[in-house]
Amino acid sequence: MNNLPRIQPVVTAFLIQNGKVLLFKRSQRVGSYRGCWAAVSGHMDTSPLAQVYTEISEETGYTPEELVLLKEGQVFEYHDTALGIRWQIHPFLFHLKIDRPPKIDWEHTDCRWVLPPEIASLATVPLLKEAFESLSG
Repeated sequence: MNNLPRIQPVVTAFLIQNGKVLLFKRSQRVGSYRGCWAAVSGHMDTSPLAQVYTEISEETGYTPEELVLLKEGQVFEYHDTALGIRWQIHPFLFHLKIDRPPKIDWEHTDCRWVLPPEIASLATVPLLKEAFESLSG
């Protein structure tokens, strides 16, 4: 029997504007970390860059033309022993060029703009603060 954790590649995208980061509260309909604050994220079905644009479009309604890619970060892993998953996280940082609220989909119940230091005080998905800091340093 194979007890090794399943490897799950995912993308996570931080959208920033006016010094603040856009975070989303995960709904009860998602597969993991329900009720936690997160960046735009999703399972990877294609290349990391193509996937991150797909996730941003699906979860916010923002188009690639409304974004500026600032940084593609180093891939890192988080082993969630409770779920038996080794998340392989591909982080991205984007500047949002327009001033329009996101059109959130079923994956989220709320969104808010926060200052980067506020991330540490929220109930977030694992390593959200560290992922953001890896991109903004």
